[in-house]
Amino acid sequence: MPAQHDLGDVEVRRSRRRLRTVTAWREHDRTVIAIPARFSAAQEREWVGRMLARLESQERRRRPSDDELGARAAELSARYLAGRARPSRVSWSSQQGRRWGSCTPADGTIRISDRLRGMPRWVLDYVLLHELAHLLHAGHGPEFWAELRHYPRTERARGFLEGYSYALERGVGEGGVADGPPAAGGPDGLDRDVDHLEADADDPGRDDPGRDDLGRDDPGHDDLGRDDLGRDGRRAGEASA
Repeated sequence: MPAQHDLGDVEVRRSRRRLRTVTAWREHDRTVIAIPARFSAAQEREWVGRMLARLESQERRRRPSDDELGARAAELSARYLAGRARPSRVSWSSQQGRRWGSCTPADGTIRISDRLRGMPRWVLDYVLLHELAHLLHAGHGPEFWAELRHYPRTERARGFLEGYSYALERGVGEGGVADGPPAAGGPDGLDRDVDHLEADADDPGRDDPGRDDLGRDDPGHDDLGRDDLGRDGRRAGEASA
């Protein structure tokens, strides 16, 4: 088991298996930073500070404000929908339940579930594009999906969200002390920890790009649920992907 010690809300884990890389990730209510066992105390302090700063910067990018969310929606509309989808407002919402997003074509508003905060950028982009496409097509016919065909990560994002929901419904198992973040291909088959960074200790300028790199048809309202996300039940005035 790698040696470990706590520094407030930061836990540093030393590992003899690590030769060059330093990795930081969020684990429950603390930040874990895994470093090579050979690091001196000075190197540990240096890399803890460096990785905390990088992780916070990454999280800020993944947790945009409402204004930044609206700006990103405009960028996506321009890039993939020729600017035809023009929402009047895009905002985070804690009232989405099990839905990932919803929109009301009548007034052009889009609401994005705050459960998406911190997820990979390409997943959030997909949900935004999905709702933007509903401003052009209320249902989920061929015309709707044709609008999303140019976004290269549509299927991957759908799979990510389905897997995420599946894992939450069944619970995510916790293992023992690890010297790296939970990896894809584990028991639940998905990336459980989306806030992680890796750096090369022998080449600090070379960073891991991380993972950012990386229904019901009613024209009045659309919801993006977890099946893409089709449920067969109906509620008046709503449509679900």
